[in-house]
Parts: sequence; structure tokens; C-alpha cells
Amino acid sequence: MITEQHIEQFLAMAHRVGDAGLTICSSGNLSWRVGDEALVSGTGSWVPSLQREKVALCRVATGEVLNGVKPSMESGFHLGVLRERPDVDVVLHFQSPYATAVACMTDIPTNFNVTAEIPCHVGSEIPVIPYFRPGSPELAEHVKEALRTHNSCLLRKHGQVVCGKDFDEVFERAMFFEMACRIIVQSGGRYEVLTPAEIEDLETYILGKKS
Repeated sequence: MITEQHIEQFLAMAHRVGDAGLTICSSGNLSWRVGDEALVSGTGSWVPSLQREKVALCRVATGEVLNGVKPSMESGFHLGVLRERPDVDVVLHFQSPYATAVACMTDIPTNFNVTAEIPCHVGSEIPVIPYFRPGSPELAEHVKEALRTHNSCLLRKHGQVVCGKDFDEVFERAMFFEMACRIIVQSGGRYEVLTPAEIEDLETYILGKKS
């Protein structure tokens, strides 16, 4: 059951995302699963200054709105990811400066592993999704498909989506995603990436994965 405390936590995370510069004005949206229901930022709402009257309450399984507040136009992929990923409770769509610049490049990088934080937290592979109209069923389907097996994706000429088990994990992924893209942009294309062997080493000794 959604409580006032849940709503307060959701608003605090939305404001944290805005304070970090991951969203501005009405860009981006946020969702949080609590049991069988989800809190979703409302359509047209400003995530950095999100107010409780702009928070939609939806049933995860069906998308049914339970409190009369229209959810974000991107709620299709938010709820879709939550349905597909029982290990995920938070989804964030953001448009940070450098990551969105990369999303608009003619030649988008195929490898973002410029520092250890990327394979360890964001993902050693970041799917790049072709442009689809924001809020469209096609975009929702592609994001849902990409995040079925990944935790982050880049949307061409649009922005980024990350998901995770809680607010801190999602915030960390978004911030490291932005950091990697800042390195890529500020390097003017002259950057190195970790080798497969270096990534495997990190996965073994940092993440504790067995080969």
C-alpha cells in the first residue's frame, strides 16, 4: 500500500535528480514500484520541483490510474520495464547535458567503457535505440526490450533510461552514465576504453563474478 512516506521519498528522489542536473524543467520522468502499484511522475510535470498533486498512482500489471493523475507519456516503458524485471523497482528517464549530446551525435560511440565505473555500475554494453516519437508505443517497446537484459540504454536524439533495485542504484547509474559521456565529449573523440580482459578482471575482483 502506498503511504504518505512513500510519496515523500518519491518527491525527494525527483528533486535529487533535478538538483544533479539530470533533468531540467519538464524533461525526464521517474517511476517507483511499491508492491503491485507504482508512483509515476505526472504528464507535463517538472521532475526537479515535482509536487504531490503531479504524482500518478498506477497499477503495474495493467497501467490503470488509481488516483486520477495522468502519468507521464513515457509511462508505457516505465510500467513495461517493471513488469519485465521483477528485480527492478525504479526506472528513470533523464536528459543530462553530455549524455544527451552523445545521443545526438552523428556517430554514437559503440563502447562507453572509459572508466571502471561503467562496466561495474552502468553496464559494459549500453544499447542504443533508434529515434521514435517520445511517448510512442514503438519507443516503449524498444526500451522494454533493451532493459530486459540491460540496466541502461541511450535513446537517439532524445535521452537516456536507467533502471535498478532502488533510488541510490538508479541515481548512481545515471551519474556515471553522464560522467562517461562527459569524458567522451570533452576528449574530442580521443579516448581509450577498457579492454575485454580489463573488464573481466573488474567483474571478477570488484563485482565478485565467477568466470
